[in-house]
Amino acid sequence: MLSSSSSLTVEQPSRTGSSGINAVSSDVLRSNILTRLDGASLAALSCTCSNLNSFCSDESLWMQQCSATWPSTLDTRVQSIISTFPAGHRQFFSDSFPFLEHDGVINLPPSVDMTELISAVDMTELISAVDIFYKDKVIFSRVHVTETVSGWFLCSPMRVDLVEPKELISTKVSVVNQWEDDTWKSDLEKDLSLSWILIDQTGKRAADVSTRKPVSVQRHWLTGEVHVKFSTIFVVGNKKRSEQVEFTVTVVLAAFNRREEETAVMQIREVSLVAEDKDGKNLGGNGSLVILAAAMGRKRRFRAGGEGGGKEKYLEFMERKSEKAEMKWRRGKETAMETAACWIAVLLLGFLLCFYLFIHKNMVAIMKKLIK
Repeated sequence: MLSSSSSLTVEQPSRTGSSGINAVSSDVLRSNILTRLDGASLAALSCTCSNLNSFCSDESLWMQQCSATWPSTLDTRVQSIISTFPAGHRQFFSDSFPFLEHDGVINLPPSVDMTELISAVDMTELISAVDIFYKDKVIFSRVHVTETVSGWFLCSPMRVDLVEPKELISTKVSVVNQWEDDTWKSDLEKDLSLSWILIDQTGKRAADVSTRKPVSVQRHWLTGEVHVKFSTIFVVGNKKRSEQVEFTVTVVLAAFNRREEETAVMQIREVSLVAEDKDGKNLGGNGSLVILAAAMGRKRRFRAGGEGGGKEKYLEFMERKSEKAEMKWRRGKETAMETAACWIAVLLLGFLLCFYLFIHKNMVAIMKKLIK
């Protein structure tokens, strides 16, 4: 977590001469150097010395970084929430920019009832700030508020939809030939990125549950729509027992043109967040809320190449998921075969018993005739 320090000033160059950062005037440093850095570089620079830490703690710099990285943070409600954070936009950036850790177990006490865990989570609303970029240009930006206290949310499967069922969002991205061949897949994997920041207004914390780069790009065999997935895997449980859960963001894209001579335009038809376990069952709102609250409270740090790590974790998760499904299918097949064998044995025994009774009856009748 980045921490701010007390206000210090950069020394002006003396007449006797000075070297290093002290030779740069404060105005030049503020206007021509710090404003040109991205958030990660600004955070790294703030750790070099106390003077630079003071300049890098300027709230306007971090507000600029947040709005440039996530245009959805310009929303008035999001701005008002960030202003309540202890360190303002700097804390919001340090919470949202790093990837959530995939390693380690989110400990949930086994003996505690889920109702008690929910009551310990002081989160009445879950605010989603979502931005989708294509070739570094924003094509979708939206803020969505989900209430988390009603029985409908707590007892229903966890799902957040940002696009209405009949809503079609034009991205103004022209699709010429790549939509019909295989180049669309590599283009989307390379050029499409997404951030889904969940904000806890009460706890004054935030986290990005997206991997930023897609972990899966597939075309639907029937509709022709392209389903792009971004996934974050958590290990939840305790020392005795733990399992993996997946928070998946799905973006559904389609190419559309009003006339045949017009160039097709990419449309967004769905942007949703769901939570599932390894068996593919949707997690309820109560369990998902507890996991998200625990994940937001964990320390995290920026690691280069985090997008690739997210995809590797997703592929491992899907492999284990398919192995478990195959094992379950085999067990079901074995159970079905055992059940069929039992029924066959019962029918055979019944047939033999009937045959025995039939033979016995006839033999008794024959013996009686012989005796007479």
